[in-house]
Amino acid sequence: MNYETTVDASSSDHLTGDPLADAEREEKARNRRKLIIAALVVLAVVIVVALLATRSGRSSDASAASQAPTVTVVQPGQTTVQGTIQATGTLAARREMPVGVAGEGGRVISVNVDAGQWVRAGQVLAVIDRSVQVQLSRNAAANIDAAKADADIAQSNLDRGLKLVDRGFISKADIDKLTATRDAAVARVKIAQAQYGERNARNAQLNVVAPAAGYVLERNVEPGQVVSASGTALFNIAKDGQFELLAQVSETDLAKLHVGVTGQVTPVGTDKSFTCQIWQLSPVIEQQTRQGTARCALPYAPELRVGGFASAVINSGTIVAPMLPESAILNDDKGSYVYVVGKGNKVERRAVKTGLVTENGIAVTEGLSGNELIVRRAGGFLNPGDEVKPRRVNN
Repeated sequence: MNYETTVDASSSDHLTGDPLADAEREEKARNRRKLIIAALVVLAVVIVVALLATRSGRSSDASAASQAPTVTVVQPGQTTVQGTIQATGTLAARREMPVGVAGEGGRVISVNVDAGQWVRAGQVLAVIDRSVQVQLSRNAAANIDAAKADADIAQSNLDRGLKLVDRGFISKADIDKLTATRDAAVARVKIAQAQYGERNARNAQLNVVAPAAGYVLERNVEPGQVVSASGTALFNIAKDGQFELLAQVSETDLAKLHVGVTGQVTPVGTDKSFTCQIWQLSPVIEQQTRQGTARCALPYAPELRVGGFASAVINSGTIVAPMLPESAILNDDKGSYVYVVGKGNKVERRAVKTGLVTENGIAVTEGLSGNELIVRRAGGFLNPGDEVKPRRVNN
């Protein structure tokens, strides 16, 4: 006997003998059984779906964890580094001496030196024709002789007058006149001598001489050229052959420097470096560029050419700070930052300020203590909150 037959048999006790009523009861009983079965099926499906979802979530979490990228991290610590400031500037003579005509000028008859030569103090650089001036000098010498002759005559007249005054042949007033004449003649001798000395001094100035020992930078005169005291300089000389670099430094870096600091200067066109020393710091900041000038003294060297461009690395003391490789420091419109691996191996963005740039890395002056784990590379592919697998390496 099947289940349907059994139910029907068990339900026969409720039959009333009315065929319609009995059929209705049986239909309701069947509907209740169907509803119960449907509810049980739905409940079973919900349970199965929940179990599958839980297992899928766990699988997804495990899969995500297994797919976390592996990144190299460094712990920078604290490093003592020599501070340096990068600067550029123009090479110049430390003390440039323009040399021109000090006298009357005239036609140049000879030039004794050329650019690139060394000269001593007082050395004749160029000679100006003095034929006219020599004749004027001779005239002044003749005037001295004439004045001396007049003075001798005046002295003789005075001597004779003094002999005759006692005899009463001339008066005392005549003696006074003779004395005045003698004094005037002596004064004219002195005037003539002064004029002769002035003429000789002017003639001496016709030689263009070096005011001090140095290195000739420019020669702007040729034989036959007519020059005057109001003209341009005939020579430019670097006193004692001393040069300098006019290094342009930002006002922030300028505050870190002081007189006596050394550095290395490399002229454009050569890989040779020269040691320099700051001897003067500009007291003025250029308003447009916000830069000042550090004047760095340099000894003479053939590679140093006035007006040339050069770069400099100037020492600015030592600092203690974390050092990071350049790849670890990222930049955007908000500034410089690094990724720090924190709790749960999740990265977080950390704003930093950088300082010195050396061969070993970049100094971080603000934002890090040195004990953090910093993402060394591939930071540009991460976002704050990303989970990573850190692999520690030496900095």
